[in-house]
Amino acid sequence: MLSTVYTAALSGVDGFEVTVECNIRTQFGQFDIIGLPDASVKEAKERIKSALENSGFAMEARQTVINMAPADKKKEGSAFDLAMLVSILVNRGYIKNSIDFTKICFLGELSLSGAIRPIRGALPMAIAAAKAGKTVLFLPKENAREASVVEGLHVFGVTNVRELADVLNRDRNLEPTLFDRAVFEDNKAKCSLDFSEVKGQLAARRAVEIAVAGGHNILMIGPPGTGKSMIAKRIPGIMPPLSFEEAVESTKIHSVAGELKENDTLLYQRPFRSPHHTVSAVALSGGGANPSPGEISLAHNGVLFLDELPEFSKQATEVLRQPIEDKQVTVTRVAGRVTFPSSFMLVCAMNPCKCGYLGHPTKPCTCKRGDRERYLSRISGPLLDRIDIHVEVSSLDYGLLKNSASNESSSDIRKRVTRAREFARERFARDGLKLFCNAQMEAAEIERYCRLDNEGDALLHRAYDTMGLSARGHARILKVARTIADLAGSENILSGHIAEAIKLRTLDRDYRLL
Repeated sequence: MLSTVYTAALSGVDGFEVTVECNIRTQFGQFDIIGLPDASVKEAKERIKSALENSGFAMEARQTVINMAPADKKKEGSAFDLAMLVSILVNRGYIKNSIDFTKICFLGELSLSGAIRPIRGALPMAIAAAKAGKTVLFLPKENAREASVVEGLHVFGVTNVRELADVLNRDRNLEPTLFDRAVFEDNKAKCSLDFSEVKGQLAARRAVEIAVAGGHNILMIGPPGTGKSMIAKRIPGIMPPLSFEEAVESTKIHSVAGELKENDTLLYQRPFRSPHHTVSAVALSGGGANPSPGEISLAHNGVLFLDELPEFSKQATEVLRQPIEDKQVTVTRVAGRVTFPSSFMLVCAMNPCKCGYLGHPTKPCTCKRGDRERYLSRISGPLLDRIDIHVEVSSLDYGLLKNSASNESSSDIRKRVTRAREFARERFARDGLKLFCNAQMEAAEIERYCRLDNEGDALLHRAYDTMGLSARGHARILKVARTIADLAGSENILSGHIAEAIKLRTLDRDYRLL
């Protein structure tokens, strides 16, 4: 007898439908799984046998063959367990075969006791199921809220095999898990860390506001303890709130990586990832035998913060170059090729020298000139060229620390940032462009939207010659100047906007490090 049910699998951060066919013959006692399964899928037959027996279903010694289609795509992980078990129950008559299984998808890992355990990647697989025309999804209860965000899909969270069989046979009622959009809208604008807690550092705060308004990458340079990390951690709070579509994109990546907690629904705030400087290139970019997202993809739609930038290995930092430009990273392995989205704002921090006290008003620098040169040379020119803004974060005097006056809050800064982004978006929309921030502009858009008057052009010309700018550095200054103009509500880039943009390229000037 042949039975067919449906499940889903992952390819990168996207899902695809998998058809599970079960055929049982009245001979031998073999149990085979075919269709390009990996070792974890092959091990499912032992989990299925034990789960059936411990759930009260007899497991006769018959030949059982399960095929997973399409057979040319590798199947990985334990999320297929539930679908394979259901196909056996239908085949043996424990579940009514009058059910229309063409509209149902099953996802879940089995324990030996028959309990259904949570899985990774429930959201992208639920999206794949909906695209394949499925209207009902059964999966572990812990994953139900995550999958409930998919429109047109009735999501049922189940805890064990017996419960699932009773629901399918209509011996038990089970209410679907519903997604509350209002909860997402209420939580997306909240932020636990506020810029009002940052003392002084007006220049750095201004630079960060410009960076966020235009989606620009930023590098903060200053002695230890000046607030670089404190400022970086508060950047997500001044970025525009996540849209629903962005939240789904980011949640898919975190779901595949196993970063979501049980019973989580969506990410409400923009991601903030801060890997240690010992991180490997693979951990940063993603990969492995079965490629999974790395830190730069987990930061998608949010912030990737690299503290102590020169301490990161050259191999790791060079991995960033292509994703910064392309907003995605492609990982190629023998088993296949997957592409992960990686549209993030890069925020870096570093000391001005190895000892950290070059230029400090009270603590002398103990580094030699050669030490300073070697320290700065750890950051490659091509990577530095891709960082739009370099700003110095100076040490604070005692008076600023003791000043009890309330600084500007994150919500106030976020309003200006959002207004500037809307200003830019409307400009792009008039020409039919789907750009969301100035950092996304390419050469054609820079030519169209970053035209200068004679005074501004002369100022940039002098800076280009004296600072030894590259063509990319020239384009970065124009993009930043465009953002400064947007913050001021100006359609035209004025010489003052160009001057401020040039000042925000510290490491392109004859910096005192050398």
